[in-house]
Amino acid sequence: MNLHAIQAIYIYEMKRFFRTIMESLLSPVISTSLYFVVFGAAIGSRIEQVEGVPYGAFIVPGLIMLSVMTQAISNASFGIYFPKFIGTIFELLSAPINFLEIVIGYVGAAATKALLIGVVILITANFFVDLDIQHPVAMLAFLVMICLSFSLFGFIIGIWAENFQQLQLIPLLVITPLVFLGGSFYSISMLPPAWQTVTLFNPVVYLISGFRWSFFGTADVAIGYSLAAIAVFFALCLAAVWLIFKTGYRIKS
Repeated sequence: MNLHAIQAIYIYEMKRFFRTIMESLLSPVISTSLYFVVFGAAIGSRIEQVEGVPYGAFIVPGLIMLSVMTQAISNASFGIYFPKFIGTIFELLSAPINFLEIVIGYVGAAATKALLIGVVILITANFFVDLDIQHPVAMLAFLVMICLSFSLFGFIIGIWAENFQQLQLIPLLVITPLVFLGGSFYSISMLPPAWQTVTLFNPVVYLISGFRWSFFGTADVAIGYSLAAIAVFFALCLAAVWLIFKTGYRIKS
């Protein structure tokens, strides 16, 4: 394992993040504040509690997931797409490092950025609602796994994308709608039975449900299903990345 290569890639990507750290961290703070004004105040005044949890606190895990997933994908996809765009990826591929070290460097940096943003949102939320996290270790574990999994997914998107527009295609048209329809701001038990069944086909439901369980001890689906969903998604992304480097898909051409 070439630790120097991993460190070089990781530090380079993190420096790019810290060059715009104010914009990177200020944006989620403003967005979170607006969500609390709209959802917490306007809707929360009509829905006092959901499953015994004050509505303002109930939406916090969903807010964190919405930002963390999109940021992990965005950072990882841009991180690997830009070397493709300017042609420096060929220098990377010709260096004495293997694909695993490249993936660890880029995905590790993207996951770190998403994790920092998730922590910032959690801190911001404490200014609006009282949060008592029942399972802090599980919460951190869920957050880290989701950051890593979606960073891997973003890495795949960055390899697949042929232009900057395609980088935003899946996050905007697929991930964001799935998060909004996956119980971010409501419990799926509030839906009619038929729609509850349909919603269970949304994989994001299991991620958000497990993450919310770590906060409040309540979940829309069993915690075992949530853990299995994260493990399967991570394994699929890892297998896809391995296949990309094995075949050279959109890298060597």
